[in-house]
Amino acid sequence: MATVSGVERLGAYELITALDRFGPKDPRPGQFYMLATSSNWGGVGEDRPYLPRALSYARAVVDSDGLALSFLLEEVGPGTERLSDVSPDEGLALVGPLGVGFRPPAAGTRPVLVGGGIGAAPLLCWREELAAADGASAPPAVLLGFRSAAHAQAAALFGPGAQVVTDDGSVGRQALVTELLASELDGDARATVYACGPPQMLEAVRALCAERGVSAQLAMESGMACGFGACFGCVVPTRNGYVRLCVDGPVIEADLLDTALVAGAGH
Repeated sequence: MATVSGVERLGAYELITALDRFGPKDPRPGQFYMLATSSNWGGVGEDRPYLPRALSYARAVVDSDGLALSFLLEEVGPGTERLSDVSPDEGLALVGPLGVGFRPPAAGTRPVLVGGGIGAAPLLCWREELAAADGASAPPAVLLGFRSAAHAQAAALFGPGAQVVTDDGSVGRQALVTELLASELDGDARATVYACGPPQMLEAVRALCAERGVSAQLAMESGMACGFGACFGCVVPTRNGYVRLCVDGPVIEADLLDTALVAGAGH
């Protein structure tokens, strides 16, 4: 049980920070937690969720009191609606960190981070780790795509240097984030791409990287009920057979996939 320490509105999103005093202090970027509130989460005859919600963490900071975990979320249903209503000092039940996170870029390549909407969350902590790594010659390229100006406020978490486009042109230019990626790879294809976002975006990233022979890691999404491999609700097909995203992912090597458009996925 963690304790909510902060709630910040970022346009269309909420950034929730909770202090975890008891869990592991070394989560890996790309891993996720199953979240539920300590009160008013489930009840007979009430429009409340029963299963926890899987969320990638956006930032993890170790201090003397424990681990401060930040999660970016958007209200899309009863679970995220309840989570967005949390207040400081409220309890937040956590199970995690779960799954397989991002792996270091191949030698001689530069990391390119591609985020779509709420998929920007796990790229934030990964960018910070890559930028702080010993021998890092330059910060990784960050390419972000959002629906509108309200959603694009999340780009402020990345600070200066992130390239931002929106579907409606209200921030940056009107374009898809995969157009930014194509230009980036055309300029220098020596990259390891890390991507998280809607399935259509991930499929476009997979296809672009396959066409250019560029390594890519995709943080995928599918319906999760348990988060630790018991329910088989998050299986996706790969060239090596079906895998469970909660234990074999959510980060999957793009070259293992025929497509990133899988049933049950979507933001």
